[in-house]
Amino acid sequence: MPAKRKSRLTQRGRLAVTVSVSVAVGLVGGGTLGFVLQGEPHLRSPGSAPVAGEALRSPPAASPAVPDTLLAWTPGGLPAGFATAVAKLAGVDHAVAIVSGTAWLTRSLRADGAIVARPPAGLAIPVEVAGADLAAYAPFLAPADRALLPQLDRGRGALGSTSAAIRRLGARGTLQFGGRTIAVAGVLPDAAIGANELFVSLETARSLGIAKERYLLIAPATGTSRAKLTARISALLPAGTPIRIRGPGETPYFRQGDAVLPPVRIKQLFGEFAARPLAGGLIQIDPAWVSGHIVAADVPILGPVRCNRGLIPQLRGALGEIAAEGLSALVHRGSYGGCFSPRFINENPTAGISHHAWGVAIDFNVSTNPFGRTPHQDRRVVAIFERWGFTWGGRWLVPDGMHFEFVRFAPSA
Repeated sequence: MPAKRKSRLTQRGRLAVTVSVSVAVGLVGGGTLGFVLQGEPHLRSPGSAPVAGEALRSPPAASPAVPDTLLAWTPGGLPAGFATAVAKLAGVDHAVAIVSGTAWLTRSLRADGAIVARPPAGLAIPVEVAGADLAAYAPFLAPADRALLPQLDRGRGALGSTSAAIRRLGARGTLQFGGRTIAVAGVLPDAAIGANELFVSLETARSLGIAKERYLLIAPATGTSRAKLTARISALLPAGTPIRIRGPGETPYFRQGDAVLPPVRIKQLFGEFAARPLAGGLIQIDPAWVSGHIVAADVPILGPVRCNRGLIPQLRGALGEIAAEGLSALVHRGSYGGCFSPRFINENPTAGISHHAWGVAIDFNVSTNPFGRTPHQDRRVVAIFERWGFTWGGRWLVPDGMHFEFVRFAPSA
């Protein structure tokens, strides 16, 4: 047997043993192992219709399997060597880094070979794909979910539950990313894979060009002080590097950038598009999607805007309340930065696609609230926008004071 082939099979064997032992321990321990399966916020407004033909289900109840698992992430990805250094810290039982990024889906097929999705010529569907060392990830999954890992080790992938609904695919379906075909091994709960759309092995992720470590899952050793461990983790970073460390119940999404909705939820609520990357960090979106979802509308104070039609009622509501409270002068029409803007985050092709591309974020008072600087929005304006279902970028790890973005439907919208 060739050496490389033998090595590959040996690795698979180790993974199978790891999964088997983890499942056995999890069952004996009453399910005490496994990643925290947290509930997601209920985003549907009372009486509202599903968006883009997708049924919006109430999220599953929170079911924490590991009460002390920690999430750590830094803006733009983890520094080189950070994950390895954290895993070696005193007080860390084990840790795993998750890579993620955008892969471009060119076709999907059902198990019987029928085509489910085929974007227009020259376009592809952006899909958020995550990957990890599977043996290291196994302890963070619930026992039943670990059963898929040996298949992922053979180059297959697992769809998140919301992604599977959007894709209209399940086990034995296939996804084509240009010349790379990935068979669907099964479906995992969104929370089990950080609300990513597709989860694969580290090797498969790299074959799709995805290698940037985005966040870290950490299992503290029994009896470890969270405060002390947090200090040790932070001390590993270059001076001035911001970091967010979360525990169960502190965020609905155990993933990077957890202050905003993951792309799969934005797709579920506001529609999915096909597109293609352009120079300068921009993207060209299918004109048919734009005509069906992006509208020009007049709103209080700002006047004409171009946003996703699903956002307009809440935007009107927030700005209308600001006007009714006599606060119109605090929103400067001449410093409006836009709503619909098809591009990557910060026009960086290595980052995810901006939620401006869906037309569900808005920038205003741009001149006094530059990205990364101390924000200067009036707190009364912020409070009104938050009541109307927006998150404010001024509260983020790296502040973006001009930016307000959809996170939930407001009851009165």
